[in-house]
Amino acid sequence: MQPIQLFEMASRQADWLSVRQEVVAGNIANANTPKFKAKDITPFNSVLDRTHVPMARTNPGHFASNDLSDEIDIKPSELNDEVGVQESGNTVSLADELTKTGEIKRQYELSTGLVKSFHSMMLTLVKR
Repeated sequence: MQPIQLFEMASRQADWLSVRQEVVAGNIANANTPKFKAKDITPFNSVLDRTHVPMARTNPGHFASNDLSDEIDIKPSELNDEVGVQESGNTVSLADELTKTGEIKRQYELSTGLVKSFHSMMLTLVKR
């Protein structure tokens, strides 16, 4: 039986989303800290590209590492044109950070919904 990669991919994305949520939460927590520079992480697509794993692989060894910490770069966030650098030297835009939290929530919900549906389909197939 061939392994099903959807579950592994969903797990890797959940790990990536956890790291991103941690970075965004740190930005929000430091919104009033003088000279704090907002941060973000590399997009999930570039994390997958850097691992050189095409989506069509069927060998479970291709996803050997569940630790994404070596593959995710935390980098300075792009400046918001409306906010820019504040007088205190801070670059955090709360509106942008709250938008990011909404994106993270939506991506979690989409991923878990897909996995739930796929799991349900698999159980239906096994029952036959």
